[in-house]
Amino acid sequence: MTDFKSTTTAGAHAGSTHAALPAAPARTHPRLHALVDRACTAAGASPQALAVVYPCDALALQAAQDIAAAGIARPVLVGPADDIRRAAGAAHIDISALELVDAGLDAPTAAQRAVTLARTGGVSALMKGSLHTDELMSAVVARDTGLRGPRRISHAFVFDVPRYHKLLALADCVVNIAPDLKTKRDILSNALDLLQALGAPHPKVGIVAAVESVNPSIPATLDAQALVTEHQAGAWPQAIVEGPFGFDNAISAEAARIKKMTSAVAGDPDLLLLPDLNAANVLYKSFVYIGGGECAGLVLGTRVPVVLTSRADSPLARLASAALAVLASTQPASDTAT
Repeated sequence: MTDFKSTTTAGAHAGSTHAALPAAPARTHPRLHALVDRACTAAGASPQALAVVYPCDALALQAAQDIAAAGIARPVLVGPADDIRRAAGAAHIDISALELVDAGLDAPTAAQRAVTLARTGGVSALMKGSLHTDELMSAVVARDTGLRGPRRISHAFVFDVPRYHKLLALADCVVNIAPDLKTKRDILSNALDLLQALGAPHPKVGIVAAVESVNPSIPATLDAQALVTEHQAGAWPQAIVEGPFGFDNAISAEAARIKKMTSAVAGDPDLLLLPDLNAANVLYKSFVYIGGGECAGLVLGTRVPVVLTSRADSPLARLASAALAVLASTQPASDTAT
């Protein structure tokens, strides 16, 4: 994956007799900030419309205001107008410049209205506000009126972890609980579409399990072997797909060397495909709470990208997720794994 680095500096005015201005503090998580900068550039003078669904609390409204201020997208607030205005007033957030679509009194109605806007081209992405995730996703996955695509819906995070040298994607940490081989194909395909939209022409994929050897007693290793065999037969030609890996030898070339593994992926993956929701969710939260990482995340495999926010998300995570949605929506997903 392209390592988008940010370099922000401040210097003294030429010829000034005053002391040089102190250098601006280095941005933490510069790769994620660079993702936001890239989305701002892509948005230009005509940012895409992003529906913020049921934004009836300060967190959702502040995120919408931040997105608009950054120029990433044009937030469209979809929900009960009176409740939204009341929440904005209580939080002292000025939403007068934002478009507001009055969508009834309850969250499910707002979700369906936002999905309809996406289906008809009124917005290019959705972002969860203060409704429950299942209220939004029920509208998204509805078979006849939702946003299903040809593949299984999945989720991917893109992480800026201080001790890793580039952005690192994880899938699927949110949506699919115990994916079978067919579902893993779709998770992999969706994530690779995202990485290509971010400018990674040949993403390196590590399929992670508890161990790096194929063990019939560990189904995840059999799935990894099957996916690698499909790749070698021509699937996902834009990527390098290897596995199974233990997490240690996926992320550390030295660990792979010690175990006498020959790999083009070890120590340099762009994407880790994880065995199930338990392992994936624990790893992503470990990256945040122990590893000091920040992330952007998207629901993929839908007609438009969907941002699922959490109340625990930082302002940067919310902003970067909106940026990721903007960048992902510029490249349509392919219909097959190949």
